[in-house]
Amino acid sequence: MIEADHVIQFSCHKGISCWNACCANIDISLTPYDIIRLKKRLGITSTQFLQDYTVPHEMEKEGIAGVKFRSVEGGTACRFMKPEGCSVYEDRPTACRYYPVALLSMRRQDEFVDRDAYAMVREDHCKGHEVDRRLTIADYRKDQGVEEYDELARGWRQLILKKKSAGPAIGAPSIKSRQLFFMACYDIDTFRALVQSEAFSELFTLPAEEWTRIRSDDVELMQFGFRYLKQVLFGENTIPLNEETAKERLEKWRNRTAELEREAAEKRAKYEADMLAEGIDEEASGLAFCADDSGSCGKD
Repeated sequence: MIEADHVIQFSCHKGISCWNACCANIDISLTPYDIIRLKKRLGITSTQFLQDYTVPHEMEKEGIAGVKFRSVEGGTACRFMKPEGCSVYEDRPTACRYYPVALLSMRRQDEFVDRDAYAMVREDHCKGHEVDRRLTIADYRKDQGVEEYDELARGWRQLILKKKSAGPAIGAPSIKSRQLFFMACYDIDTFRALVQSEAFSELFTLPAEEWTRIRSDDVELMQFGFRYLKQVLFGENTIPLNEETAKERLEKWRNRTAELEREAAEKRAKYEADMLAEGIDEEASGLAFCADDSGSCGKD
């Protein structure tokens, strides 16, 4: 691991002999902000972008999911790679901007803040390390425009680190929790529909101007989504609840749970009664069959 003041030697530019080599064999994870930038660039919804350009992957077994670029059909190249370079260069993902530097976000179990460190990635095909251009990692980050990307993805990284550092303390997230994480982090347009619903508005108490910002701006909604997930998944109450509505919903949930338990108990009782009746009928049929004149029921 190296720090931001570490001096590196690297340059990637058109005309270098390895031009486009890294884009020909991709394994690119996307951040929520990456998706917002790219779906806007393409003029499509986040739902459509996820369907057409990405594949989900498990960050850990039965854990929360990540999203990766889908390569070209039947190959490994990036779908945005052109002979002249990246066709979405101004909105290229964080991982592309960082290369060949790797961002390492860490959070120890006894700490409440995350730490950033860096590492250098060296691959045989990359000739950028041979170019005599020296600068610090901090300057390289600024040059590649990743400072904004890192800041806007911090809440997402904190969620991942919180889950990983908590380990078995919070257990494996339910399927519903994993689906909620995926929607709020990656499918921002579907998440907006949830936030705009009347039921959602009734549950949370926010100033009118904040509701307006959240519902009209993708980045504001994304940041709100991170807060919402911290509250739902980890119990960090950063969004004020409407207590009366919350109590009503809790009571409805309790009543519904009790109703489902009663229905289940009734089904079990009916099943047991049917089985018992079936057993009695079989025994009665057997006795009737055995009640012949000899009374021997086929026995010696």
